[in-house]
Amino acid sequence: MQLTSREIRQSFLDFFAQRGHRIVPSAPVVPHGDATLLFTNAGMNQFKDVFLGIGKRDFTRCADTQKCIRVSGKHNDLEEVGYDTYHHTFFEMLGNWSFGDYYKAEALAWSWELLTEVWGLPKERLHATVFRTDDESYNIWKQYLPESQIHRCDEKDNFWEMGETGPCGPCSEIHFDRTDDLSGATLVNKGVPEVIEIWNNVFIQYNRKIDGSLEELSSKHVDTGMGFERICAVMQGKSSNYDTDVFSPIINKIVELCGQDYETALESKTGVAMRVMADHIRTLTFSIADGAIPGNDGRGYVLRRILRRAARYSRNLGFREPTLYKLVQTLVDTMGDVFPEIGQQQGIIERIIRAEEESFLQTLDRGLERFEEIERNTREKSENIISGEDAFLLYDTFGFPVDLTELLARERGLGVDIGQFTVLMNQQKERSRAARKAHIQEVELPNIEEKTTFTGWDELETESKVLFIKENQIILESSPFYVEMGGQQADSGEIVLGGNRYGIIDVRKSGSAIIHFADSDVEPLVGDMALAKVDTERRWDIQRNHSVTHILHEALRRVLGTHVQQSGSLVAPEHLRFDFSHFQKLSADDLKHIENMVNEKIRERIPVITLDLPIDQARKIPGVKMFFGDKYGDRVRVVIIDEKFSAEFCGGTHVNNSSDIGLFKILSEGGIASGVRRIEAVTGTGVETYIQSLHQKITDAHHVSDELHDRIKHLEKELSTFKVQGISGAIEDFVNSAVKVGDIRVVAAKVPSVDGEELKSLGDKLREKLNTNGVGLLSSISSDGKVQLVCVVTDDLTGKYQAGKLVGAVAKLLGGGGGGKPHLATAGGKDVEKVDEALASFISMINS
Repeated sequence: MQLTSREIRQSFLDFFAQRGHRIVPSAPVVPHGDATLLFTNAGMNQFKDVFLGIGKRDFTRCADTQKCIRVSGKHNDLEEVGYDTYHHTFFEMLGNWSFGDYYKAEALAWSWELLTEVWGLPKERLHATVFRTDDESYNIWKQYLPESQIHRCDEKDNFWEMGETGPCGPCSEIHFDRTDDLSGATLVNKGVPEVIEIWNNVFIQYNRKIDGSLEELSSKHVDTGMGFERICAVMQGKSSNYDTDVFSPIINKIVELCGQDYETALESKTGVAMRVMADHIRTLTFSIADGAIPGNDGRGYVLRRILRRAARYSRNLGFREPTLYKLVQTLVDTMGDVFPEIGQQQGIIERIIRAEEESFLQTLDRGLERFEEIERNTREKSENIISGEDAFLLYDTFGFPVDLTELLARERGLGVDIGQFTVLMNQQKERSRAARKAHIQEVELPNIEEKTTFTGWDELETESKVLFIKENQIILESSPFYVEMGGQQADSGEIVLGGNRYGIIDVRKSGSAIIHFADSDVEPLVGDMALAKVDTERRWDIQRNHSVTHILHEALRRVLGTHVQQSGSLVAPEHLRFDFSHFQKLSADDLKHIENMVNEKIRERIPVITLDLPIDQARKIPGVKMFFGDKYGDRVRVVIIDEKFSAEFCGGTHVNNSSDIGLFKILSEGGIASGVRRIEAVTGTGVETYIQSLHQKITDAHHVSDELHDRIKHLEKELSTFKVQGISGAIEDFVNSAVKVGDIRVVAAKVPSVDGEELKSLGDKLREKLNTNGVGLLSSISSDGKVQLVCVVTDDLTGKYQAGKLVGAVAKLLGGGGGGKPHLATAGGKDVEKVDEALASFISMINS
């Protein structure tokens, strides 16, 4: 009965558990405890300290399935992915280890037993390789295989080394012959799919010395690795890893989304595109789940290249909208029980991938058009190499990673001038570095051998011997002044020497010496004692801002997700700036939650503990943060703020207790680059300054508001006057066209929209123009859609006609009411539709 991939994985683990092996979990693909690696690329990574002799475990044999990514350095399978059937950027490595326990005899015997007796692989199809001088392994294999299936090989294929020096040893690989006629003996180690390596047993028995010679180790280890996807293909009788049940659910989902058949397109661009997408979504999903995020540097840029490569291939399947993120659910369904982290982080993974796809697709079409133009120009010049300048243009303007340009070129039978591209990239990096340093005063530091002991961890005043003075530069034997590093600004203060006080405006490092820059030339009293005093208030403000960045970092990870990584920082006395990886703008609720969490930790009065530890011991602290690319010595300082909350490698200075920070306030949040956000904030006295500034703005705004209110009133009055004056010209026309009812002149007219006071003013003018023997009614529609009325009666007629009664009667017709004095009255109504009817009825009222 054919085993599923799930059953194969579990069978391997059960086999070694029955033989006394501890089954350990996979390490993350992002090696947070090893700053030398971009990604975990082998099962042995998490045991490197044991092989180096600087670490131990509470077991001597173990087994696991390790998540691995190989996309950089010498382990780079990216270009083969999709084109062949067995290379992947992400893969699982099944492995078993012995730390000074069993050795070659047991390891090889168990390999043979599992492959042939448990899994039933045909013995005639198995070949073993050994290092050319490893007679011990050769003789062991002779117990199981004929010598025609045992091969001696050289260092290139069968000798493993961790580095130029250190642990190393021979290895013995097991290969599977897929040829129809069992003719694969000559194809072993030739890198062809007909005979494929499935398992490697590494025997770490030597130490490579600096002179290149080998010495036997007192304790010998076994490190084995089996390609999970490859063994699944072998056991399921598939010629391609992509045809196994490891990949088929993802490929089936792609087929469903694009509507194209995989079987009929195996060797076409369509088949390659499906395989690339199926492979790359695994790398993206697992790396993001373990805390990586696409970006512009380091592992972030590797992920961005992979995502954009997959997005480009998706075009071959007709996709024009974000698609990769839709494959995450399928991967969670098939692997989420073995690796629960991808299910736990599914929402974050999908949002990050979708945002990256959307960003790239905005420029992809324009970039492809430009590539077509570059291709035409290249061919018109009868050349077959795209210039480095053109490749750099595609990278810099359209976001094309150079390997994407190489891919497009290769599809068209062209090459790319990578050398020239690299020169242009390096020039750009140099310009960026120069721009970052432009604000720093460049000074020539003396080349000296003096050494300064830093005392600023524990004190802010130090009495010390003067070792060196040149103009305004002072070097002391000991100093409390912190040199700018890791985003924390340098200290300032003063040095008292020979009865004089010299203000210290900057400090720099030269070798092991701290150079203090005074605000004037210093009396050359080398050998005398000086008192170095750091500006205490400034240092405390800096420390508050530095300690809170550690709390903020963890708060961001807890609110937004573990993909958040610090990308840079500035710790100044007045404020702090914290750059971090994230794919979208933070919501108001997110910012509130983060700010509240930080302030809660401040109020908890947590002691801030700083430990000076050997780096290997420091790496073992649960959840400790360290940064890829940073160079650490043999000892590091670890800052802990609640062992269950924040632990971080840090060489800066900090407060003694979280309560010393006072209060934390976020001032702004925004994007500074693709996938990188920035928070600016203040603490302590910075919050006081912020509140004072805010209060002043409110006070100023209140004064401005009063002034604006008075000004608006004045303008409204002026506007009203202008409106009345503008309409007043029509009053005379109303009087001239008045209707005669006997001897009485009657005016009933509409005027443009005015307010109540303006309408009364117009009424007064109408009454004035009528003078005697006249009655008038004016109507207007107010800004809120209601009818306004004013009725006027000349003095000689008020005994017969009263304005209040007249206007009330008209208003009643409009669904309203009103009244007033006999000579002038106002009213209002709701029914705008009946205004004309009401005006006509007014004349009838006078007539009756």
